[in-house]
Amino acid sequence: MDWLDLLLGVEGSNGAHPQVSGSSTWDFIRNWGFFIADWLIRLTMIPVVTQRSRPNSAMAWLLVIFFLPIFGLISYILIGEDRLPRRRLTRHARLMAKFQALWQRFHQHPNIVRPRVDSHTQPAVHLAEKLSHMPILGGNRMDVLSQTNDFICRLIADIDAAENHVNLLFYIFVADETGCRVSDALARAVERGVTCRLLVDGVGSANFLKRDAEQVRASGVDVRPMLPVGLFRRRMARIDIRNHRKLAIIDGRIAYTGSQNIVNANYGKRRLVWHDMMIRMTGPVTLELQAVFLSDWYHETEEVLESPGLFPDPEMTGDIPAQALPSGPSYPTENYQRVALTAIHGARQQVTITTPYFVPDEPLMQAIQTAVLRGVQVRLIVPRKLDQILVGAAARAYYNDFLEVGGELHFFGEGLLHTKTLTVDDDIALVGTANFDIRSFALNFELNVLLYQREATRQIRELQDDYAHRCRQMTFAQWHRRSRGKRLWENMVRLMSPLL
Repeated sequence: MDWLDLLLGVEGSNGAHPQVSGSSTWDFIRNWGFFIADWLIRLTMIPVVTQRSRPNSAMAWLLVIFFLPIFGLISYILIGEDRLPRRRLTRHARLMAKFQALWQRFHQHPNIVRPRVDSHTQPAVHLAEKLSHMPILGGNRMDVLSQTNDFICRLIADIDAAENHVNLLFYIFVADETGCRVSDALARAVERGVTCRLLVDGVGSANFLKRDAEQVRASGVDVRPMLPVGLFRRRMARIDIRNHRKLAIIDGRIAYTGSQNIVNANYGKRRLVWHDMMIRMTGPVTLELQAVFLSDWYHETEEVLESPGLFPDPEMTGDIPAQALPSGPSYPTENYQRVALTAIHGARQQVTITTPYFVPDEPLMQAIQTAVLRGVQVRLIVPRKLDQILVGAAARAYYNDFLEVGGELHFFGEGLLHTKTLTVDDDIALVGTANFDIRSFALNFELNVLLYQREATRQIRELQDDYAHRCRQMTFAQWHRRSRGKRLWENMVRLMSPLL
């Protein structure tokens, strides 16, 4: 006699109903309960996921939910919704209106020049301004800092010379040797009467916020967490949307951005030294970068900073046309992805990408492949070892498609190459915080700077060339020799790319 006989009321051989123990009845109810719950989750989540997620993400989420309904439901509640609450979006729109009024203040300023660029570069300029509301500005100077200690020393020197304010925004801030040097410089600045603000991500800097933030606050620095994570979250739709930006503004005249966090270069894994790059900008573009910081400060504190010292009269310090490109879920489109696509589609001779995480969406992969097939030299420079197993497996699956059409793949083996750059011909360089992966395109708050000048592009490409010379180039034949087991595992993980 099994559970189906019991359900149908089948009698035993002697004409009487069989005796069923209490435990058997409970097992029967429990099994049916799980069965019904699983299918309710599957059927209910189909319209929810397909309505709220992009097609690729929806397919990946439904795959997880259909195989592991309860786990998939809990995961989707925590990290599945890629939209921000309406209140935050409305707040962002109001702030953009304020910045439009600010730009009017500088519209007729003699040091605000909107330079002309070549016709094949113009589409990227127009698109970046349309998406991020940040115009191209001439008269800027750039210094490239590719060593952690060089960047930290230069940043501390600028903090020590600050007269009005220091605004720092970093994904990771650690109270190690590097972090303590920076926080000590901030404390010295506060003693001189300089206003110092520090925004750090609630996950990337979780240990700092728990153990060390109060001590830094005690020195007079205004320390705030970005996107704090808690059981009852009111500001964010999902816990893994992070503020991945790295930005420093001193007196509204000097700005740093790039891939470097405030942490020792060997953080995380001692044998995996991180290789980063920051750019130090002066000139009118610092006004745009200041606006990015003030926007994030407003979202986290609901405080609009309007002190006149935050936006001093711009100075022309060089001849580089530059444009800030903030991106993230506050914007209706994927700003960074759209501009990168436009730049690659306009390439005529060479495209070089450095990134630690290469998990492209389909449009980016097609743009890269099409560029190669058009005869453009496309180099992809990535670290041989990664700190994230699943992301690394997914990336390796995409390397196959890249090599198959003739792309040049270079493996950097001296540590974790964390620099995020894109150069196109001699015309455009893109430097910042965003990886070439779906997470940077759609989920994280990122910041990049577009540089439209031959000399500026040459400086970035020289660094890229230096990385390439320290790499091992991989051919398609060499890559294809990997075992079938590895390829199967990587292709399976690739199906989850929209969720990584």
